[in-house]
Amino acid sequence: MKKTTTNLMLCAMVFAVALVISNVIAAKTVQTGVPLFGSTILVPAAVICYCVTFLMTDVIGEIWGRKEAQTVVFGGFACQILASCLILIGEVLPAADAGMQASYDMLLGQNAVFVVASMTGYLLSQSWDVFVFHKIRNRILTNGGTERSRWIWNNVSTMTSQMIDTIVFIGIAFGIGFGWLFDGAMIGQLGAMMVGQYLCKLVLAALDTPVFYFLTRGVGRSATVEA
Repeated sequence: MKKTTTNLMLCAMVFAVALVISNVIAAKTVQTGVPLFGSTILVPAAVICYCVTFLMTDVIGEIWGRKEAQTVVFGGFACQILASCLILIGEVLPAADAGMQASYDMLLGQNAVFVVASMTGYLLSQSWDVFVFHKIRNRILTNGGTERSRWIWNNVSTMTSQMIDTIVFIGIAFGIGFGWLFDGAMIGQLGAMMVGQYLCKLVLAALDTPVFYFLTRGVGRSATVEA
């Protein structure tokens, strides 16, 4: 991918769309059928969207730099707030049909705890992703590494970020929101949910490596170390 303003805008738009849609479809839980700790792993339908957002920040960071990647993260946070406000406005507007209103509330109704959990997890994990990505990248390139090592900073940054996102989101939404953190009978379920979802995200993070290499091909020849 060439380092152009148009391509940067395109990556930022893909990031924003994936981020906003992730909040819209996060309420749907997907049954993976994969056994873990006596039950099966459940993941939010938005898990693919999350992976797209991390991929885009890594691509932007590799081609355009840390500053641009962090700017996109902050811009995405603003998009989340705007999307939540627009959904809320749509929810309070008088509906022509009660059934339609009920469907809207069920699919798009904003649970305050889940919104806080999602936004907190997003801001912490994405900022960490940008920080670790460039920290590892700069160290490797400074010590004689080449663009062939891109899989290291791509995977380490994404995989650790996904861990933060999973722990923060589930910890706040289910641990605090549902009170599982204070219920001895549900602590195990809380831990199993965190482990299960993280394992799925870990696999998806590894699978996006070829896409990252494809989108950043040729960039390494002019790779620079940022201060």
